[in-house]
Amino acid sequence: MSEPKAVILLSGGLDSATVLAIARDQGYACHALSFAYGQRHSAELAAADRVARSHGAVAHRTASIPLDLFGGSALTDRSIAVPETGVTDQIPVTYVPARNTIFLSLSLGWAEVLGARDIFIGVNALDYSGYPDCRPEFIAAYERMANLATKAGVEGQGFRIHTPLIELTKGEIIRRGIALGVDYAQTVSCYQADDQGRACGRCDSCRLRAKGFDEAGIADPTPMQIRSQELGARKQLPPDLAAHQPGTAK
Repeated sequence: MSEPKAVILLSGGLDSATVLAIARDQGYACHALSFAYGQRHSAELAAADRVARSHGAVAHRTASIPLDLFGGSALTDRSIAVPETGVTDQIPVTYVPARNTIFLSLSLGWAEVLGARDIFIGVNALDYSGYPDCRPEFIAAYERMANLATKAGVEGQGFRIHTPLIELTKGEIIRRGIALGVDYAQTVSCYQADDQGRACGRCDSCRLRAKGFDEAGIADPTPMQIRSQELGARKQLPPDLAAHQPGTAK
């Protein structure tokens, strides 16, 4: 019996790499879908390609969706600075309007063409930056819409949107990924990574990633743009990142 097909949203970051590993472990033939959406850097797309090859995706496609045409986010408009002051209770300027709605729509279309009934996305409702399109309510509403708006859904071959990370802390996600053999050195999480994929160590995504590795009790393999020796003193780094510098004992 052949493996059931699934479409996996793959950004190249920590969460999506873990989701791909989970889907493969559950026996799915994984078709990975990434997006060049006008984001600040392309390092995450190179990471997505590495992760897809490492974790046995049977196909990996990158769709171009120029969300920078509209801007409105620090990730798609370079005139808006990426915040470096830490995660707050407010929806941050790194929120990209309608991003997950658009990404899920493309994945739904590919899934219907493939004859796949399962879509995996790495949204998380605990350790995240407050994005409204990462909430369980959004996913449930989208799944209902998907089964109303497609030929497959109308004919009774319903779609399921899987969110295996949605109730996990970042530390739990990392431990799950390590158990499944995820090499997090291949991933890029930083909102403003350089061309080599080196992290800034200051944006919300870097802080959440560092927090997760600290909780998991595992050294983060993320290469950093600014190393402690280059600054002359570790005390000049954000306190939550200083302990994660390469070569620093924990």
